[in-house]
Amino acid sequence: GTAGGRAGPGRAATVDRTMQAAARRLLWGRGFSLSLSLGLSPSAAGRSHVSSMESQCRLIQTSLQKRQEPTEKERPSTEQAQSRQSEDFSILPPMPGQESSLRWEGKKYEDLHIVHIKATYNNTHIQVTDQDGLSMVRTSCGTEGFKNTKKGTPIAAQTAGISAAAKAIDRGITIVRVMVKGLGPGRMSAIKGLSMGGLQVVSITDNTPIPHNGCRPRKARRM
Repeated sequence: GTAGGRAGPGRAATVDRTMQAAARRLLWGRGFSLSLSLGLSPSAAGRSHVSSMESQCRLIQTSLQKRQEPTEKERPSTEQAQSRQSEDFSILPPMPGQESSLRWEGKKYEDLHIVHIKATYNNTHIQVTDQDGLSMVRTSCGTEGFKNTKKGTPIAAQTAGISAAAKAIDRGITIVRVMVKGLGPGRMSAIKGLSMGGLQVVSITDNTPIPHNGCRPRKARRM
């Protein structure tokens, strides 16, 4: 009698451990970890303890399934919305010859006015043309009153950019795309001047020619 009484709690403890391990395997198999202990007290009757463990495992499994179902239903809708947005909108300007759905004041990218900036080491020229190449506004650092070496400074290029933007706005031009040519010190300052003058710059294209073993360079200057 005493031996049977002692064996009862030991058997219940072993059943408790095995059922906890089975519950962990069941939940881990579905990608979830059982972080909280079940906190079940060992009972004298093994069958009732097993049934209570199975019922709690089923409740945990059904609650996790209910939580997982709405997320699975929402995923395809969000993916479809993101794919539609990626197809309809792009922050990058279109490549040459590529159609785009973007519009600026009802105009396509190809119909926007172009600001040509030629930045040399001694001067910076700015010219605004339409999509066909017809000149509308033209200015430079020398035209703005800078002389000699001052024409090749960033301040002079910024002043020329502000002046060109003011003249373009007087002609009804508000949105432009910029094409830069040359490696002079007034490259970025001229673009900054256009923005300060009130023009909206949509894109910046670098048209600087790159020689592929072309003309022989000048000899080195003796200092």
